[in-house]
Amino acid sequence: MVVRIRLARFGNKHQPFYNIVVAQARSARNSKPLEVIGTYNPVPQRPTNLSDEEARSARPYKEVSLDRSRAKYWIGVGAQPSDGVWRLLNLAGIGDGRSKAEN
Repeated sequence: MVVRIRLARFGNKHQPFYNIVVAQARSARNSKPLEVIGTYNPVPQRPTNLSDEEARSARPYKEVSLDRSRAKYWIGVGAQPSDGVWRLLNLAGIGDGRSKAEN
């Protein structure tokens, strides 16, 4: 029973939104996961809490929310993250900073 941490796509055409899920490796991409541990919005968003002038000069950001303790737990019990999730885990400080191929 191989468990993977991967992205499950939701949203509309040209407006993707992903759940970061823990699922069986052989199950379909959007089948019922074992656990949802976070979300990822790859469409750059402008900050909304700034004044108009500050918002124009502010850089857009991609939103990632992740339950770090659950991600560490699943990696600890042997779940294998996909390449995209591996990059997100490194950005969140959970990975060791190296690429997945180097490990």
